[in-house]
Amino acid sequence: MIKGIGVDVVDIARFAESLARTPGMRERLFTESELSIADETHPSFLAGRFAAKEALAKALGVPEGLAWHDVNVHRADNGAPIMILNGIAKQRAGAGKIHLSISHDGPVVVAMIVIENARG
Repeated sequence: MIKGIGVDVVDIARFAESLARTPGMRERLFTESELSIADETHPSFLAGRFAAKEALAKALGVPEGLAWHDVNVHRADNGAPIMILNGIAKQRAGAGKIHLSISHDGPVVVAMIVIENARG
């Protein structure tokens, strides 16, 4: 059974301008482990990670107390995007499976989340 669905679209150029204009924004939105992957700190990759975090927040119903650092977006060994949750995000998602898709096309990136309830 589906517990939540979320989608978010980010304009890459606008996101890059926000990063350039706002000192500390990268560190506020992204964890050290997300920023440690040098070839993936380009604004298009960060926009994808941001869209994924926004989509997850929507899928969870935008819980009070959710922090950007509660969600880590990485790649599995096969290249698929995955999320590692902590804090409020982990609490709200529970043991459900999270399906994440991120797609870049021209000037935009879109992320889609589906959270399944844990099967018992």
